[in-house]
Amino acid sequence: MKLAGEGMSKVDTAWLRMDSASNLMLILGVWTLRPAVRYEALCRRMQERLLPYPRFRQRVVEEGGATLWVDHEVDIHQHVVREKLPRRKGGAQAALQARIGELSMTPLDRGRPLWQMHLVEDYEGGSALIIRIHHCIADGIALVAVTMSLVDGGAPPPARARKPMPSHAEAWLADHLVKPLAAAAIKALDAAGDGAARSLSLLLDPRKGLHGTMDVAHTAWQLLTDAAALLLMPDDSRTRLKGKPGARKRVAWCPPLPLDEVRAIGKALNCSINDVLLSCVAGAIGQYLRAQGDPVDGVEIRAMIPVNLRPVEHAHRLGNQFGLVPLVLPVGMANPVERVYEVRRRMDALKGSTQPLLAFAVLALAGLLVKPAQDAIMDLFRSKTTAVMTNVPGPRDKLKVLGSTLEQVMFWVPQSGDIGLGVSILSYGGSVQFGVMADTLLCPEPQDIIDQFEPEFARLSLVTLMLPWGDEDLSLRA
Repeated sequence: MKLAGEGMSKVDTAWLRMDSASNLMLILGVWTLRPAVRYEALCRRMQERLLPYPRFRQRVVEEGGATLWVDHEVDIHQHVVREKLPRRKGGAQAALQARIGELSMTPLDRGRPLWQMHLVEDYEGGSALIIRIHHCIADGIALVAVTMSLVDGGAPPPARARKPMPSHAEAWLADHLVKPLAAAAIKALDAAGDGAARSLSLLLDPRKGLHGTMDVAHTAWQLLTDAAALLLMPDDSRTRLKGKPGARKRVAWCPPLPLDEVRAIGKALNCSINDVLLSCVAGAIGQYLRAQGDPVDGVEIRAMIPVNLRPVEHAHRLGNQFGLVPLVLPVGMANPVERVYEVRRRMDALKGSTQPLLAFAVLALAGLLVKPAQDAIMDLFRSKTTAVMTNVPGPRDKLKVLGSTLEQVMFWVPQSGDIGLGVSILSYGGSVQFGVMADTLLCPEPQDIIDQFEPEFARLSLVTLMLPWGDEDLSLRA
């Protein structure tokens, strides 16, 4: 009997298929709440606020080459479960981190909707809530909208009839990017070494096949140039953080840093908050490698950074609508001010790039193909990347859930293929936090990276204070 269901988008299908023995495509989060929340009250809140989103009451069915969202009768007690942390050396936070690491490699039940929450009712004078959601349901930006519906005073998703048709973004990309670039991308992937370069050099000749206005020609040239940059980007530096991952992960996070201080440093150096934070991430990884006795002069690692492609007002629709841009982090650059300006220069070079759109198109193309072909396409990116990094701005004020204050929020996005390092930056309630998820074969103790983040930030803050002040524009000193 043929099941009735809604077809899954090609991009979401690609994320569904990316699960592997080394990396499950789970978005993980942890909330700490004070005072404690009670299990049954939390179940009622999830029933009332989360299940109105169709994706959280639908299971995934693969049938006859199609992937469908099929309605499912949800037992909320199977999706909101109790956890009791064992006693562990290092205290409650170490026990919580260990449990999150275990859950990051525990598959969700494919016979049910692909999400689960784990409530630790008694955690450091309050409660902790571990959240697991498969990436095929939604991306991080969309899940922020979900989060806002769960808090006290949050609004449920807008009620509207289901429209089983692709979004404008997906339809446009399918017609204007996926189809035209598919043949060239596959030929380039099949070619070896110089063959790929020759294929793309023909594609990049602006005198062939480009007609119309100058704007069209410029856009086409930008697309093709960015396509070449994605397909032919060189390998980043080989470090101990890059290699074949195993099947175990650990997570760690640092105490919150004051966001106002980060903002002040950025203003003094004429850099964005993002530039400052990414520079500190690069510095922390560099210091970690030095502590392991590894040479770091000239070492650079590539991090894939998600970029939102959806209008904010459409976040409640869930699904995945984001692209990826590759940022090469100068982890071997010791001078903190020199490093933050170099990060700013590289981020500025990415602005206006069509690479996020092209990455989205590649994911859509991958979702159209059988899994071996999808893996071949995705391996092109994964083999040249050391980390996945996200930077998400959260609410400025602390929120409440069931009358309890949401004190801290941390999250991690999945890595794919052989990528073994995930880095997360989240601002919330006037503070910013830095978190790491790492494969234990490549980085046995991610806390060792975390421990370098605050000193790197303090070093940048101190050096900034020592620079000349007044009318002189510090940015000119870069």
